[in-house]
Amino acid sequence: MSVSAVSRCVQRLEASVGQSLFERDRRSMRLTAAGSTLKHYAEQAVDDWDRVRRQLTNERDLVGEVSLFCSVTASFSVLSPVLESFRQAYPGVHIMLHAGDQADGVGRVLEGRDDIAVTVRPDRLAARLDFLTLTESSMCLCIPAADCATRQALKLDGGQVPADVWSGVPFIVPERGVTRDMIDAWFVGAGIARPNLYAQVAGHEAIVAMVALGLGVGFAPEVVVRNSGFEEGVQILRLDQPLSDLRIGLCALGHRLRRPLVRSLWEVAARTYDVPV
Repeated sequence: MSVSAVSRCVQRLEASVGQSLFERDRRSMRLTAAGSTLKHYAEQAVDDWDRVRRQLTNERDLVGEVSLFCSVTASFSVLSPVLESFRQAYPGVHIMLHAGDQADGVGRVLEGRDDIAVTVRPDRLAARLDFLTLTESSMCLCIPAADCATRQALKLDGGQVPADVWSGVPFIVPERGVTRDMIDAWFVGAGIARPNLYAQVAGHEAIVAMVALGLGVGFAPEVVVRNSGFEEGVQILRLDQPLSDLRIGLCALGHRLRRPLVRSLWEVAARTYDVPV
């Protein structure tokens, strides 16, 4: 729809309910209290209609679209068996797949931009969210496999890095997200007051690639290292204080899981990985 068409629809809706639904200024629009109330009603109405339609039709006859967000690695390492089973069970439901940094998954779901995200479970999960753990992955510290300045800076002694050299080693870290919080905590525990951050990047795939090029060292989930295409270019270093394992799975708003289309994908994923819903 064009911007003008959307504006006319909003004006007609505001005239119908007799309330302003948006606060407008030159740069943005925000929902008013009345707008939030109407949005909540509309979501409930859609949920109720989907529930009735599900009762009156065969589940296999479901039609529509589910918006799904995941990283590139997760799309084939975690999601591919789910999508294969889902396509067979619900041929009329289309998946609108958006790819990006998994650190954005929870935020996109909370903002309503996607129905479901494949992401790492945060330590604190918002009350509005449900999380379905599908698999786990360890966090690995990767160093360049080839001889280079970064590897020499590590001064490896029997496969271990002397504690006093860490502050001079270049690190490649994620910009944000659960793993960044874990890495920052590891720096503190390792006594690295001011880590040498060579780069802060979006996505673990880029970290593995940059490490393989000899630009620094970096933490990445083992599942990313294995599927990155750069596995032979990095060496995994064992640590005395390893990071906790990651829980990887699906995240969705609780009220959206009442919608048959969204719930159907959630349940197929649970069956595929043999985990309780």
